[in-house]
Amino acid sequence: MIRTLLRVLIGGLFVGHGSQKLFGWFGGYGPDGTGQFFESIGIRPGRRSAMVAGASEAGGGALLALGLFTPLAGALITGVMAQATRSLKMDKGPFAQDGGWELEALFAAAALTFAEIGPGPVSLDHALGMEHSGTGWALLALAAGLAGPTVLVQAGEAPPAETSAAA
Repeated sequence: MIRTLLRVLIGGLFVGHGSQKLFGWFGGYGPDGTGQFFESIGIRPGRRSAMVAGASEAGGGALLALGLFTPLAGALITGVMAQATRSLKMDKGPFAQDGGWELEALFAAAALTFAEIGPGPVSLDHALGMEHSGTGWALLALAAGLAGPTVLVQAGEAPPAETSAAA
């Protein structure tokens, strides 16, 4: 039962964080305000990146809370936390009191833990008979979570493709 409570708590908090970015709910700034902030720290295009981050947080959180596609939930949450660490926290050391990355690491670790141990018997994965868990799934979620944001940020930085006038 504790596993279910922790899964719902962590997932629900991420739904809230994603909703701040997507809709401006819970004191958030919505896609425009969050996008402007992303632009200010070099993540471009800001609004699109804010929408992706918000969807990853809200979607990953909802999946985690429901215990549905749990490794995917771990990858989505890890991806957002990895990008936050790379963009804002890495140079500040680990401790939150100094603006460091310890909370992002804890959130990612919690999400990845569910990918390893599974969502538990009170979950949609279990009810639907499609529970996937274990070290391999957790490592896959970690790899996807670390690689995904890097690919998206690099795609946003790429110059637009030239169009041919001869067509």
